[in-house]
Amino acid sequence: MKSFVMKGVGETEITEKESPEIGSMDAILKPTQGLICTSDCHTVHGAIGERENLTLGHEVVGVVDEVGDSVTDFTAGDRVAVGAITPDWSSKNAQNGHPSQSNGALGGWKFANVKDGTFAESVHVNDADGNLAHIPDGVTDHEALYTTDMMTTGFAAAENADIPMGGTVAIFAQGPVGLMATKGASLQGAGEIIAVETVDKRQDLAQEYGADHVIDFQETDPVEEILDRTNGEGVDAAIEALGTDRTLQDCIKAVKPGGTVSNVGYHGDGEFRHIPREEWGVGMAEIDIVTELCPGGRLRIERLLQMLANDRFDPTKMTTHEFEFDEIEEAFRMMDEKEDGIIKPLIHFE
Repeated sequence: MKSFVMKGVGETEITEKESPEIGSMDAILKPTQGLICTSDCHTVHGAIGERENLTLGHEVVGVVDEVGDSVTDFTAGDRVAVGAITPDWSSKNAQNGHPSQSNGALGGWKFANVKDGTFAESVHVNDADGNLAHIPDGVTDHEALYTTDMMTTGFAAAENADIPMGGTVAIFAQGPVGLMATKGASLQGAGEIIAVETVDKRQDLAQEYGADHVIDFQETDPVEEILDRTNGEGVDAAIEALGTDRTLQDCIKAVKPGGTVSNVGYHGDGEFRHIPREEWGVGMAEIDIVTELCPGGRLRIERLLQMLANDRFDPTKMTTHEFEFDEIEEAFRMMDEKEDGIIKPLIHFE
């Protein structure tokens, strides 16, 4: 089968690989559509270490091709989505309420980390009954794709931020995850949503998804403006959706004592992150820093699909470019370089 792989740090190619083998609890998926994620770019640049001949990708929908003999809820021909995170639901960490960390830190993240990812003509899904979700008839493949990572991650950022009904939240960066954090904050009843972003298209989408005010960090200091807008108090919650030392520090500086910093940014470089000591109350300002790795699993994805089935909003507005599978190298390059205002590139497998 054709696969788009990371040959090594900084190198990618389309190559031929053996089709995956199925286990009794597994499924094999024939992809119909996929999305490229910035985290794929981080991986290729070595953020999680050396990988050789690893198939990339983790956002996919498609049709079930084959299921193992212990799978009870899915059959060949079913149209399904699969979360970017595919936990082993029998693991101790999953049973302890942290499925994304099953079998160790980040252990639920299998695609394009510890096993081949989704940019291939066949995709292996572990624990199929727990990790696949049927796509409702009224939801397109394109819409369903956004449940697999961007919606579940961005919404988790808002959920973890513990925004009071009518409270204030600042969301640093309006890439796809930040945009979904903005939408999630709106759905959760935030009273004022402040987005931090400099790219025009992303600013516009932030407002469409619920931002009341957008701060261009290239024109003004976002922390100063946030404090000014909140009469010096700071926001109830701040969401870090970029993954840089600067934005994490800004979140801590912008949130009020007793507030929450919710981090879903992928911190893909550097050895340490820094906490501003004074704004942190020299360690005693009761600011919670909460982290999350893309919640996965059938129940989570089914709930998000239900939102789309009932037309709560349209995530496909984040799709700016479309490519065929044999054009994926160009799509990846554009995503890596953020060329032509790209936000999310859609890949068609058929």
